[in-house]
Amino acid sequence: MNIASELNALDSSAQSLLQMPKKGVYAITPTNISGPTLLDAARAALSGGAVMLQYRAKPGIVADALALKTLCDQFRAPLIINDDLAIAKQLGCGVHLGESDAAIAQARKELGADAIIGASCYDSVVLAQRALDNGASYVAFGSFYTSTTKTVPRRADVALLSKAAVLHAPLVAIGGIDISNAKPLIAAGVDYIAVVNGIFGQPDIQAATAALSQLFID
Repeated sequence: MNIASELNALDSSAQSLLQMPKKGVYAITPTNISGPTLLDAARAALSGGAVMLQYRAKPGIVADALALKTLCDQFRAPLIINDDLAIAKQLGCGVHLGESDAAIAQARKELGADAIIGASCYDSVVLAQRALDNGASYVAFGSFYTSTTKTVPRRADVALLSKAAVLHAPLVAIGGIDISNAKPLIAAGVDYIAVVNGIFGQPDIQAATAALSQLFID
């Protein structure tokens, strides 16, 4: 079956997985794996309780994105495509955009009213408000800690989360988060912790995700 046929075969109820899920772990796939290795890693994270998954490869591979979409549908977890509005539109899933990516308003226009659209807001509540005004579903702040996957000149601190509470929107924390430092962010009110190495860089991906997920319960 080719990609077009697979897209047509996606169950219509699965395509409706566009609303924000309950609070929890937002797993972000590393950029150095693809194919079956990527799919196995994503399955382990979802089995461990990840409530959302972001596909971060640049450039994105449609076949990998489609495989992840099918997997996420099975787990009833939204798939978010990083930066690539075209793939998100093709697959009928969400998109996460940075400050230099496609405009939030344009993404909302192309993906529709129900799509999950995330925005990187770094250390700025003002930027977050602007993103929400233009149609973002959630806003992400960070880096909170030193990241092994991305060099980010702007750093956020826990105090920022108190200021961001006035936004009355889902908040995501990102940047160097793992089991050793996630709890203060959750206590400060974030709805999701976005994690790369703290999940996919661990010997047991499922167990690492489960441990992080438990922090939202404890």
